Amino acid sequence: MLLRDIAHARTGDKGNRSTLSVIAYDAKHYPLLEKLLTPERVKAHYQGIVQGSVERYCLPHLGALNFVMHSALGGGVTRSLALDAHGKCLASGLLGMVLSEADAAFR
Repeated sequence: MLLRDIAHARTGDKGNRSTLSVIAYDAKHYPLLEKLLTPERVKAHYQGIVQGSVERYCLPHLGALNFVMHSALGGGVTRSLALDAHGKCLASGLLGMVLSEADAAFR
């Protein structure tokens, strides 16, 4: 099961920081998102891209998690030569995260 099977994402970027929200399609999947999508796992998923810290904000009333990824855009959108590293591409990359078979049992 991929993360995109149970959630969608919205993104934004400002300077060298990217924000990424992961929103459950169904509220019953929010606890799984909250359990699996730790700041450490998100940073590890973007190894080599996110150079700074990753902060997570839980929004249970929206069924969403918001991540702020510092030093994630190669110096910033207007300074980076990596055009594919901006917010929307980072969201697409996270939605491709594989969730384990044990996680799938939660469905």
